[in-house]
Amino acid sequence: MKYLHTMVRVTDVEASLKFYRDGLGLEEIRRSDNEKGRYTLIFLAPKGQPDAQVELTYNWDPEVYTGGRNFGHLAYGVENIYAFCQHLMDMGVVINRSPRDGRMAFVRSPDNISVEIIQEGAALAPAEPWLSMPNIGAW
Repeated sequence: MKYLHTMVRVTDVEASLKFYRDGLGLEEIRRSDNEKGRYTLIFLAPKGQPDAQVELTYNWDPEVYTGGRNFGHLAYGVENIYAFCQHLMDMGVVINRSPRDGRMAFVRSPDNISVEIIQEGAALAPAEPWLSMPNIGAW
């Protein structure tokens, strides 16, 4: 068995690419439009990890998606969780669960997909403003 990808449905391609590509740093691997099925598929992956793909599915006909706890979340390891979370905040992304422990944070995509950010290696020393930052919303 080989892992292929995780698919999430999106409602706004540009907002989603801003989050996944510009915010999380994933690279677009390939894209395809299916006129008969009326959808676009965009595959992204972390740099140097083409086998860890996320498929963004955009249905051309508007739909309302409701999140289910059965999905859970995506998770990515980063070199410096504080710098990474600051980058996301600078882009206007809400940090739902701050990395107050120097180890883990949660954010949400424009379509409310929960994304866990994990410090690679040992946790960083607790530091402000993260240490006293409250949780916002749900993750």
